[in-house]
Amino acid sequence: MKNELFKQLEILSANNNEIGRRSFLKLLVSAGIISTIGVNDAFAYSSNAKGKIVIIGGGAAGLSMAARLTRWLDDPDITLIDPSDRQYYQPGFTLIACGEYEPDEVWKEQKDYIPDGVKWIKDTVVAVDPVAKSVTTTGNEKINYDFLVLTPGLQINWDKVEGISLDTLGQGNAHCIYDWNGAQKTWTAMQEFAKKGGRGVFTDTYTKLKCGGAPKKICLLTEHQSRKQNNRDNLQLDYFTASKALYDVPYFTPRLEEIYKERNIPVSLNCRLKGVDTQAKRAYFEKIETKGEEKIVTPFTEDYDFLHFTPPMSAPDFVRDSGLGWTEGKLAADSWVMVDKETLIHKTYPEIISLGDVAGIPTSKTSAAVRVQVPIAAKNLISLMEGKEPQEKYNGYAACPIVTDYGHVLLCEFDYDKNPCNSFPFSMLDTSKELWPAWLLKKYILKPMYFYGMLRGLM
Repeated sequence: MKNELFKQLEILSANNNEIGRRSFLKLLVSAGIISTIGVNDAFAYSSNAKGKIVIIGGGAAGLSMAARLTRWLDDPDITLIDPSDRQYYQPGFTLIACGEYEPDEVWKEQKDYIPDGVKWIKDTVVAVDPVAKSVTTTGNEKINYDFLVLTPGLQINWDKVEGISLDTLGQGNAHCIYDWNGAQKTWTAMQEFAKKGGRGVFTDTYTKLKCGGAPKKICLLTEHQSRKQNNRDNLQLDYFTASKALYDVPYFTPRLEEIYKERNIPVSLNCRLKGVDTQAKRAYFEKIETKGEEKIVTPFTEDYDFLHFTPPMSAPDFVRDSGLGWTEGKLAADSWVMVDKETLIHKTYPEIISLGDVAGIPTSKTSAAVRVQVPIAAKNLISLMEGKEPQEKYNGYAACPIVTDYGHVLLCEFDYDKNPCNSFPFSMLDTSKELWPAWLLKKYILKPMYFYGMLRGLM
């Protein structure tokens, strides 16, 4: 990978027109990052299957499914329900929060990504009746379906951290990058904290979450920002995770743990954030341990000058209320959709297929996972429409580019079994260590891939 290539990618990534998109895809092919076979596959499949398809949610999974199904069905009948005016590239929020992206670089007009021929209902779903095969919106509109694509994303439960709400982000220097405005406030506060010094507290959460690496990234980037300001000795940084380990993919975990030790960032395990007193700048935790069958809960507090927290997340309320979530096992508490982990088809209602963040499958919730899930889900849905058994199987692929500093990324790619699943050209490199080319991928390539390729159903 040469600097000139990435200069061209940076220029193209800011160019939102048809010529820019085609040039970008050609550039990726010439660099060996994608293949012409992969792009051509998006056009090499067709079916005359009939049926009314309703897609709930117009995020990465919903729009990508709409694009694939529109291309692959000869006479598609697709309705997409989503209230958003904007399509956000959410992985870019981390790069806003560390000053590498401008806020307006990560969104486009939603209307520009609704495929031709798809009916767009600009509303929010409040209920699904899987027996009657109908969907109800806040406007009390009822839409019937033959097949349902359930891709509403996830719900961030701000109210489950006492003392915090979406509207109060930034007060008491308590920040969160899981929101576009929150990411902007984080960048302003991070710079001031890195210059001034003090105690920085970083947390993740006890539920499954969107991009589990994000809380780790902002912690490590804050540390590097303090070094860039020649002020690292005046900062104390601590990371509190609700998990029993810093990371749970064995191939990548050792190096990530080494990085935290090298940067002098202590990691506390099994710690749940319960509340924040923004006026006193104090975080309230519970340390949860088990001894035999006994569960021991120990409350404790931590004072801070800068706090980055991660709120609990779940499936949207209507998923639980409609009886579409898991009813037992680890995925039941937050009502992630009960789908087969390989076919992505609902275990009770076979005319429903679900993917993306809302899907109750044992892998990370990332846009990279969605990119692999979409063609599998689309082909399986078409098989159902044709009265055939679905044949495509998802192996749990997900990717989490953990930014370790300004210029390096630990590119974690893995499958259901937590085995490394490196994609070309990174299969030629040692991805158990942080890499500069992976930083270039993160900063310059993934965002235009999202807008130009993935949302268009081209990759």
